[in-house]
Amino acid sequence: MCTKSYYRITARINPTDRTPPFLIRLRLTPLVSQLRIIRSGSGSHPLQRQVLLPSVVQLAPVSLHVMAADWRLLLKCFLLLFTLPSSVLFAAAYRPGDIVPLSKMGQYHASRTVWQDVIGRHCPIFAVNREVLIPIAKPTGYTGADPYKISFQVGKEKFLVPWLLVINRKSTEVPMIDVQLRYSGSDLHGVTAKVIDMPHHYLEIHPDIRKHFWDVERWPKHILVRYTWKEHSEIDVASGFYVLFGSGLVLSFILAIYVLQSSQEKLARFVRETVVESSMPGGGIAKVE
Repeated sequence: MCTKSYYRITARINPTDRTPPFLIRLRLTPLVSQLRIIRSGSGSHPLQRQVLLPSVVQLAPVSLHVMAADWRLLLKCFLLLFTLPSSVLFAAAYRPGDIVPLSKMGQYHASRTVWQDVIGRHCPIFAVNREVLIPIAKPTGYTGADPYKISFQVGKEKFLVPWLLVINRKSTEVPMIDVQLRYSGSDLHGVTAKVIDMPHHYLEIHPDIRKHFWDVERWPKHILVRYTWKEHSEIDVASGFYVLFGSGLVLSFILAIYVLQSSQEKLARFVRETVVESSMPGGGIAKVE
C-alpha cells in the first residue's frame, strides 16, 4: 500500500499591487518532500490563496506555474504604446490654411548666419498657392563683389532647401524663388526650390521691385517667393499592413491576458486533477491529511 499525503500550499497574491506581473512557482520534490516558492516582484500580498497538491514517493518532480497579473495595468500600457506613434503622426499633420513653419539661413563669403524663423505672413500656407516678398538683411562686410546665398528649412519635418544664389548671380534680371511643395492629405512630403528670372508681367505690376533690388544703398532687399502646392495621391500599402498587423497583435495579446486572468482557477483545477490521476497507483490508497 502506498501512502499518499496532501500538502497545503499558500500563495499570497495582492490584486491591487501595481508592481510588474509576477510569477509564482510551486515545486514538489519527491523523497525529500521539500517545498519551494519562487516569486519575482515586491510588495506585501495580504490576500492568500490555498492550493492542495498531492505528493507520492514515486511522483516525478512537478512544477506548477501560476501567473497572477494585473491585466488592467497591462491594458493601459499597451494602449499607450499603440497610440504613441499615432499621436506623433497627428502632431505633424496639417490642415488647409495652416501656416507651415519656415526658417532661413544666409551665407556671404565664408560666414553664415544662424537659422532664423520667418514670420507667418512670409511662410507657406498649407495647400494654398501664394506669393510673398521676403526681406533679406544686408550681410556683414558686404561689398557687392561676392554672391549672397540663402537656404530654407520648411515645415515641422524640416525639409532642407539647398543654397540658392540670389544676389550677384551674374544676371541682369531680378531673381525670384520658385518653391514647389508636395503634399498628400494632411502630410507634407517634400520641398524643392530654384531661382528663376522674375516674369516681366510681375515687373510691370510692381515696377519698384527692379529699382529697389539694383539700388546698392537700399537694404533690406526683397526677394519674391512663389509657393506652389502639388497634391500627390499615394496609397502606402506597407504602412497600412504594419498598422493592421500591429493592432491585431496588441489586441490579441490583451485578449489572451484577459482570458488567462479569468480562467486561472479552471487552469489550476485542471492541473491538480492531472497530477492526481498521473500519481495514482494501481492498488488501494490511504489518504493522510
